[in-house]
Amino acid sequence: MSEVTGVVVAHASLAGALVAAAERISGIYGVLVPISNEGVTPEDLLQGVTRAIGGRPAILFTDLGSGSCGFTCRSIGRSRPDVAVVTGVNLPMLLDFLFHRDLPPHELALRVAEKGRADARAFPPDPEQDVPGAVPD
Repeated sequence: MSEVTGVVVAHASLAGALVAAAERISGIYGVLVPISNEGVTPEDLLQGVTRAIGGRPAILFTDLGSGSCGFTCRSIGRSRPDVAVVTGVNLPMLLDFLFHRDLPPHELALRVAEKGRADARAFPPDPEQDVPGAVPD
């Protein structure tokens, strides 16, 4: 199986910022494609994401599950069995993706979604306060 392509589809400049940070931290460049919905029609967004995927297996990362980015990605994901969609994109997800692109798209999507959830934590201001999910120092 060929390595999975990653396309980050998000509002304003978020996609570009996340991709730049993931590349800088990992040292892996040119694997993630950032796409913004800013100033484009829904049809243009769909065409841009489709071009970014090409004929390769892919994961579409989007910031929100709804709105133009989420709707576009989910539409493509429903029509392509080799494309998975992950919403709520964050930096831990993208880093894990970059190092595990040899996995099948749907298996990799489940993995990175779990990684993103696991890295979301709350730290209470009072160390004595018991907050579910908080990690002690």
